[in-house]
Amino acid sequence: MGQFPVNTQRLDPYKNFKFRIKWDGQYVAGISKVSTLKRTTEVVEHRAGGDPSTGHKSPGRTKYEAITLERGLTQSLDFHDWAGLVWNFKASLGSEVSLANFRKDLYLEFYNEAGQLVIAYKIYRCWVSEYQALPDLDANANAIAIEHIKLENEGWERDTSVVEPKEPQLASVIA
Repeated sequence: MGQFPVNTQRLDPYKNFKFRIKWDGQYVAGISKVSTLKRTTEVVEHRAGGDPSTGHKSPGRTKYEAITLERGLTQSLDFHDWAGLVWNFKASLGSEVSLANFRKDLYLEFYNEAGQLVIAYKIYRCWVSEYQALPDLDANANAIAIEHIKLENEGWERDTSVVEPKEPQLASVIA
């Protein structure tokens, strides 16, 4: 793990509302929510035969939690088309899944308040395990219609080539 210079002037943590997702080299429009990136490593407990009173712990399998993307419903078919690669309704036997391209790598970009890229993650071999085309419809509600996809993945890593930029500073006001 590399050591990067730290901005000792920044005391505030980053806000969580400026981000973009890219797949197939294109930004996906309108994503308003991305669930957490989370990995869990199982704990394998064991004991040595000659020392039965002391337990030891070792790391076991690591799993990566599914990621959910949400966005307001529009005419864009990005979510619909990707979900269709995993399960094509009414396809002929043996062609329900597009094995050649149902998985995609994602790139998650995270920005500071000034719109500067500060952190990015590469998310590998994602595929749609759940697709919600429409939300509950309610004539008495006053809400945005949201569609979402749940993405299984085989891991993610921080893109360490993205480093903290020099933050903008307003010119001093002379009184």
